[in-house]
Amino acid sequence: MGRLDGKVAFITGAGSGIARSAAQIFTQQGARVVIAEIKPELGQAAEKLVREAGGEATFIETDVTKEDSVQNAIRQTVERYGKLDILYNCAGGSLIEDTTVTEVDMAVWQHTQSLDLLGTFLCCRHGIPELIKAGGGAVVNMSSVVALRGSFSAHVYVAAKGGIIAFTKALAGEYAKNGIRANAICPGGVMTDRVKQRFGDDPDAPAATPRTQFIKSQLQRYPFSVGEPEDIAHVALFLASDEARMLTGVILPADGGLSSY
Repeated sequence: MGRLDGKVAFITGAGSGIARSAAQIFTQQGARVVIAEIKPELGQAAEKLVREAGGEATFIETDVTKEDSVQNAIRQTVERYGKLDILYNCAGGSLIEDTTVTEVDMAVWQHTQSLDLLGTFLCCRHGIPELIKAGGGAVVNMSSVVALRGSFSAHVYVAAKGGIIAFTKALAGEYAKNGIRANAICPGGVMTDRVKQRFGDDPDAPAATPRTQFIKSQLQRYPFSVGEPEDIAHVALFLASDEARMLTGVILPADGGLSSY
């Protein structure tokens, strides 16, 4: 018996990274999953990966920054699977140009706030009514360790992820009466393909950048602070499952203790 047997999950950004791992793990645990992804080549590849492993998944092209796209994706989900039980808002990211409030270009603000905070907002706006119709369910949002510490200079990303924390708590308080739990995960460093491309795989390489050297120093000082996508996907699985029925409004660091040191 799977931990998500009979449940339908809508996972944003599921063409890559943490969300793709979640799509695989959720289906292994019995869920039927919608891969909500803006890039068709990634979404189709992720759907194929899940199906070849024996899981049930459907790719729906989705731009989480556009309300009509989100609304259409949720509608297609319910038309195909009859309901929605789990909303996992995982799409997001930061720009390397992100910096301090006094220096950052406002285009970085617009991009990051739209992708991270607005995207989460829109998916909840149209997903929660379907969770209510299903008799309740789970919302899992993605924040970040950057929202828990004051030592990160990517101020736009910090603001967006901090907003997700406050928003998650508001959801938990508002929709508990409808049987909906809302929780957020705050990952530390996760070695997704995007992170590897940005920072490089090997911090010991001759051409290692200051940022790859930073990752090396983090691993030496905080050996659990850099994880793999499946590490966070397993946390999401727990929060989405009935095992977490006593948890709502929880902001869960999955950062190897980085926010505690």
